[in-house]
Amino acid sequence: MSESEYTPEKVWTWDKDNGGKFASTNRPIAGPTHEKELPIGEHPLQLYSLATPNGVKVTIMLEELLAKGHAGAEYDAWLIDIGEGDQFGSGFVDVNPNSKIPALMDHSTDSPTRVFESGSILVYLAEKFGEFLPTEPAKRAETLSWLFWQMGSGPYVGGGFGHFYAYAPVKIKYAIDRFAMETKRQLDVLDRRLADNEYIAGDAYTIADIAIYPWYGALVQGTVYDAAEFLQVHTYKNLLRWADLVEQREAVQRGKIVNCTWGDEDKQLRERHSASDIDAVLG
Repeated sequence: MSESEYTPEKVWTWDKDNGGKFASTNRPIAGPTHEKELPIGEHPLQLYSLATPNGVKVTIMLEELLAKGHAGAEYDAWLIDIGEGDQFGSGFVDVNPNSKIPALMDHSTDSPTRVFESGSILVYLAEKFGEFLPTEPAKRAETLSWLFWQMGSGPYVGGGFGHFYAYAPVKIKYAIDRFAMETKRQLDVLDRRLADNEYIAGDAYTIADIAIYPWYGALVQGTVYDAAEFLQVHTYKNLLRWADLVEQREAVQRGKIVNCTWGDEDKQLRERHSASDIDAVLG
């Protein structure tokens, strides 16, 4: 059936086989599918994640905090394999009822504190350690505005453009055109912002950069969706300048490999329990 012949049914029904490569990662109901406790390591901060853009935000943040000398930011990072349904285990659902990575447990508080949604985790860690989130009201507001811009815009790039362009079992021109247009508009938003600012929120590196880089930096650097030529990313020169600047940070390089299970085998680290785990991979 062509896309022009499809008429929605009166009542939608779930076709478990309709969804292509990532059909098994979502379902129309919440809650656990099986009992599975989460492991707990020796550090107060326990991260349960995968090196998708949303997961990489948090591992970059933690590595940046460690680079700043915050020993309390030491963490264990446990792999949640969404392709195997780990996100639907009872232990993970207890930490994040939305069954999405990343999720964080902080065992340094009087009673363990759960934090889910990547943007929320960045704010939590920034406030806990007093880093990467300005305290001056106007600068704080600017940083949080860009953070929430990314949280609201990212699904159009990942679940929208990325899904229909790279992963959907059939190519639907209307869907690809619709999300490519929105993706390019977002790239232009960032490119214009970075024409007069070294970093996203101004002259300082903040959680706004940490949140935006894994999505939009990877997109313009051509490391996701194989869409650099299609989107003509070379035209966003200010955004490319910023992406290269962020990528040069050692903490960014360290954070990118944590919970990674794809790409170059020598840049994969399924679990992280100490700095030496990353050191062994990076050499």
